[in-house]
Amino acid sequence: MSAPFTREDILFTQRLLKSQGIYTGRLDGSWGPKTEAAAAEADARANQIAAQFQTFDFRSEGNIRTLHLKAQEAARVFLGAFVNVQEYTVKILSGTRTYAEQNALYAQGRTRAGNKVTNARGGSSNHNFGIAWDIGIFVNGKYLGNSPLYKQAATVGLTATTGVEWGGNWVTFPDKPHYQLATGKTLAEVRELFESGKPYVT
Repeated sequence: MSAPFTREDILFTQRLLKSQGIYTGRLDGSWGPKTEAAAAEADARANQIAAQFQTFDFRSEGNIRTLHLKAQEAARVFLGAFVNVQEYTVKILSGTRTYAEQNALYAQGRTRAGNKVTNARGGSSNHNFGIAWDIGIFVNGKYLGNSPLYKQAATVGLTATTGVEWGGNWVTFPDKPHYQLATGKTLAEVRELFESGKPYVT
């Protein structure tokens, strides 16, 4: 998630913080004292979670810390399952995305150069609600974009982590690097709760 500069970015941040019970102000897209205090509180809680579990490489850390606090816990447990794996290395390459960032990815391969990487517009991906992350697998420092190791990694990671769904099990658009919290809610329900600043993760 990018630094909150635009009104939409600030509103997105307020919604994510409010849905976790951290921000108590209005969803107005204005970065005031209450938003600043809530962001600082979220950082403090993220530090506590990191201390409780464990920390990882710089890139993974940056992406984990964009997530909903519950997803941060799950992502750290998930990634911790690979610490002693010798054959390959797993990193978290993507975490929370704003609606604008999601729309930019959606445009790739459509109105922008590149290959299509998603069928989800802004507000239609669990990345937009801080509850999803994507992994990358590396062998001897080389990134593998497509490998049978992604299925093997799913077995390892999901065995260690409860309450997480794997995108590789999707029928219409399998996404093997993708993991997300299982909320028991439809995407539309999660979006409505998120935009209202109400809890959608128990």
